[in-house]
Parts: sequence; C-alpha cells; structure tokens
Amino acid sequence: MTRKRVYRSKKKLGQAPGSIVYTGERSKEKLSIETFDYSMHHCYEKVLQSIQESFEFKLTDSITWINLNGLNHVSDIEALGKHYELHPLVLEDIVNIAQRPKIDEYQNYLFVVLKMLYYDGNQNIVSEQVSFILGENYVISFQEAEGDVFDSVRTRIRQGKGRVRQMKSDYLLYVLIDAIVDHYFSVIEILGDKIEDFETAIFSGDVNDDTSKKIQDLKREILRVRRAIFPLREVISRIEKNDNQLIDKKTLTYYRDIYDHLIQVSENIDIYREMIWSLMDMYMTSISNRMNEVMKVLTIMASIFIPLTFIAGIYGMNFEYIPEIKYKYGYFAIWGVMIFIFLGMLYYFKKKKWL
Repeated sequence: MTRKRVYRSKKKLGQAPGSIVYTGERSKEKLSIETFDYSMHHCYEKVLQSIQESFEFKLTDSITWINLNGLNHVSDIEALGKHYELHPLVLEDIVNIAQRPKIDEYQNYLFVVLKMLYYDGNQNIVSEQVSFILGENYVISFQEAEGDVFDSVRTRIRQGKGRVRQMKSDYLLYVLIDAIVDHYFSVIEILGDKIEDFETAIFSGDVNDDTSKKIQDLKREILRVRRAIFPLREVISRIEKNDNQLIDKKTLTYYRDIYDHLIQVSENIDIYREMIWSLMDMYMTSISNRMNEVMKVLTIMASIFIPLTFIAGIYGMNFEYIPEIKYKYGYFAIWGVMIFIFLGMLYYFKKKKWL
C-alpha cells in the first residue's frame, strides 16, 4: 500500500509573512502550560489554567520557565507573543513545525529552534520541534504535545540540585538544550544496536524478503536524526561567539560542552551512514551468494545428467541396426557405464571442492 504524503507547506501557501498558521497534525491537542518560578531560596511550580496567568512572570526578579504544550492553540500563542513583545515572524516559526534548527537574535530576547528526538514504546523514533525564547529572567519553551525529555531538569529545579537555581535564565536554557542533546546519545545507541543486529543477521544468513525494507527504514531514521542534529552545531557555535548580554560569559563554557557533545554525536551519525550503506551491500552480496549456491547445485546436476541423457538418447533411437542392441547384457552394461560416469563426476566435483 502506498503511503499518503502530507505536505505541510500547503497550509502556508498564499499567506502573508508573519501569518501564524499551525502546520502540524495534532490539531486536537489540549493546551497545557506549566511554570517554574524559582530563585536560590524558593521554587514555585504551577500548572496554569489560561495563557493570561503567565503574563505576571515577565517582570519578576526570580527566574521563570514557562513550558507550553499544544501549538495548535494559535490564538493563545499569539496573545503570549503580544504580551512578551515577540516578533510576528517568531510566532510564525514557532507554529511551523518544519523549521530547521536555528537561532535568531532580537533586541530583548533570543529565539532558538531545535529538534527533540526520542524513541516511543514501539521503538519508533519521534522528532518534535521545540522552540525557546530566552529573556532577561525567563525562558519560554513551546512544544507540539505533552511528553518530553525535561523530567531531569524539573527534578533539579524542585530539589535545588546542581547550579540551576543559582544561575540566570541563560543557564536554564543551557540545561534544557543539554537534556535534549543527552537524549541524542540514547537515540544513536539504539541505532547502533539496530545496525549491529542487522550485521549479525546478514552474516548468519538469517535474512528474508523484509530485510531490505527494514534496512531502508533504518537508513531513513539515520537521515532524520542527521537532519535534526547537524544544523544544531551551527546554533550552539553562534551562541558561543555571541556577545549578547543575555548570555553570561561564565555560561559560555557550558555551551562549549554541548558543542563537543554534538561533534561526537555527528561523528557517530556519519559512521552509521557509512555502515548502513555497507549493510545494503552485504545484504545484496548475501542474496547473490545464495543465488550462486542454488545455481551451482543446478549446474552440477545438469552436468551429471548431460552425459547420461546423451547415452540414453543414443540407445533410445529407433534405428533397426544398433551394434549393441542384440547384446545379451547390453542393458546392464549401459547401466554400469552410466553409474560409473555418475560416480566419477561426483568424485571429480568433490576433488575440485565444487561440492
């Protein structure tokens, strides 16, 4: 069955620049807003009931993380953007989930887009766009749906572990991006295990008609991961080299650590790309070898029966005068010759190691 392709770009055809059009498929996702407002001495956590409740955190002296799930609620995102003075193009990019990882710098905030990757319970890779707004004392994150990789960050904020409650909002952005990058390692480990399993199966000859399709699916997974990870290196590099006052110089060291991790992940992805091409070559070679084995057996059988068929054909002719036709033991002699030829050819094939 042919898979029906969904072209998200059609939703934006003919729209003016800055038009806020949700391009995702989860149109029935509920709006969920959670906040963490904290400082070194306190932590306040709340699930908000409306977008207006988040407005009060803009001018607080503490650090605030507002996490919004449900990009299909365009009017609420527009209201949030209006209050926090976000550019219309930023709001457009937030709800357009086909964005390439990037960073845009504005007067009072930074806008960062990246891809969050993880495997679901069915071992299917999930790629979700996450957008961040970094302000003076707040970070706003936008996700398409509930479910993310930030549970460890939430625990650190609640329990005051690490430096997160001692640092500014730029460090909060770092730990959120770092959590996403850490899960990249989990994804590529699973990809590596899948490739090794395929290698073992192909070497042992345990292949079937679905093997080529599974290898192609795995190749698409690797390309999907690569598209999510490679542009992020440029994003982190720009943060490192940026003189923006929102990024403290002390925090830049942590962003360099993320960049090092991305280099490591990227190298692994390149290795896996080469390995997946090798897997396909191995699979085709395995199929070719199996075909050669079949053809070898058939060729040997044909080679054995060709002289026997020739002898049977000679003495099966209907001429009246055949010298051996009246010989008393002719029938048994022919059988003896045919058996001798058969055994002789088997011995020859085994001596040549063709059998």
